[in-house]
Amino acid sequence: MEHVTSADGTRIAMDRTGSGPPLVLVGGALSTRDAGIPLTEEVQSEYTVYRYDRRGRGDSGDTPPYRVEREIEDLAAVIEAADGSAFVYGNSSGAVLALRAAEAGLPIRRLGLFEPPFVGGDPDAIPKISRFLDEEDRAGAIRFFLISIGVPAEMVDASADPALEALAHTIVYDLTITGDNDGLVPVDRLARIDAPALVISSTGSAEPMREAAQATADLLPNGVYRSLAGGWHGVPDADLADLIKQFFVE
Repeated sequence: MEHVTSADGTRIAMDRTGSGPPLVLVGGALSTRDAGIPLTEEVQSEYTVYRYDRRGRGDSGDTPPYRVEREIEDLAAVIEAADGSAFVYGNSSGAVLALRAAEAGLPIRRLGLFEPPFVGGDPDAIPKISRFLDEEDRAGAIRFFLISIGVPAEMVDASADPALEALAHTIVYDLTITGDNDGLVPVDRLARIDAPALVISSTGSAEPMREAAQATADLLPNGVYRSLAGGWHGVPDADLADLIKQFFVE
């Protein structure tokens, strides 16, 4: 494990694996850098993969108050450690963070984006989840969040995990990142992003999620859309790796 220091002094934990051009993985909600291990194993023979814990998660620090700009600075610090520019792959809310970073001008060579969740949502979700957290009901916050975003019941039932509960407060961070434009596809933001971008969806995801991925690709000036066979909000890492290897080229 290594650390980089973000602009506000927060220490961000990361792992560096493999060899080749730098590829930074940006995780989604309720995940640490370990969530990227299976994909890393598929691509590390061709890329130097940087997996990092977003602030407030895992081995990374956290400095309140939360602002999306601080997370962009965290990603900037990781990219700086990766020789100053990198390919960036973001999963779900991590895809939205990657888009926000590209819009902010970070040196991103190409973007990979898995199902950025531009599907709207409950405008009161943050205060509702904050109440769970204030009452120290982290399990309740997670369950409410998962149900609100349409996670299948069997996956919600499997979410009772102390490791997940340790991340419950970061749900508010992800909702802040994705809440711009009422959680819908941010047309104006996307128009300002020039980096070539591959937007991926799963055939097993709900139709609004697939449609949002397609719309994101269509609105990005250099966007490409691909669909992979998979389950709800997920696809096999080997298939995902094949797409990444085809798209993340110099």
